[in-house]
Amino acid sequence: MQIQTSPIVLSFGAADPIGAIGIQADIAAFAAMGCHGLSVVTALIISDTTKIEDMEITESDWVSDQARVVLEDMAVAAFKVGAVGSIENVSVIAEIVSDYPEIPLILDPFITAIPDDVQDGDDVVMAIRELLLPQATLLLLSAGELDQLAETWREPTSEDTLEIDALHVIELGCAFLLVTGTPGAVNEVTNTLYSDGGVIRQDSWPRLPGAFTGAGSTMSAAIAALMANGLEAPEAVFEAQEFTHAALLGAQRLGMGKLIPDRYFWARETTQDIDVDADASANASASVDADAAPPH
Repeated sequence: MQIQTSPIVLSFGAADPIGAIGIQADIAAFAAMGCHGLSVVTALIISDTTKIEDMEITESDWVSDQARVVLEDMAVAAFKVGAVGSIENVSVIAEIVSDYPEIPLILDPFITAIPDDVQDGDDVVMAIRELLLPQATLLLLSAGELDQLAETWREPTSEDTLEIDALHVIELGCAFLLVTGTPGAVNEVTNTLYSDGGVIRQDSWPRLPGAFTGAGSTMSAAIAALMANGLEAPEAVFEAQEFTHAALLGAQRLGMGKLIPDRYFWARETTQDIDVDADASANASASVDADAAPPH
């Protein structure tokens, strides 16, 4: 009998037919990190590479049953929570993960591409803040999403409150907060990791041309998989950024809209290396044969 050795990561999220975000994207990133992915579908998305058109929310009882059945059968090493879909789903997911406080929870619930008219908007954000954020090992937000979340406890402002808001998120119970797109050089993307001690690390990456969909989802899924493999949050954050940057370098234009990260870039590179080695070997063999052949 084969004994399972791959860490298992359970993702709560939407089913995206193009695999840019949501559970399909998560499972690809988990596999790239040597993990086996499980999925709990919180919503069904209608989308293409240009935009998300609509979303059908999964009933909370179905969300609960999907998760409870697999958790009774398998030992999970990390949770990732993506788009939740509704307040009821937030409550159900929060109740489920609270039964496993020792398992890392990577929270990346704000999918800005989802239209406001297909979700409960501010009420969902408040529910996430109250029920899921205090249980999160790591919360991933863009700078804009952090500002949106901060408006649940302060008035909108034009002042630079990023660091104050980040530390307030930590005070709410989140162990780590990774903010993407923080201030930095114009030709770079800078991401900053916070804990209760302030800034833990800050990493900058060359800004790539083109419009992408799924970069944040790739990063949060990679963090979850790396933590499932035993890495501490700061190290997992750096390696996930490195992986995401490489996936964006190899991003593919599969449709007429945005580029989609290639989470299997490493496999294609390996294949290319094999092809190059095979060509070199064939050329060397031909050379040897030519040297061995008698002159004409």
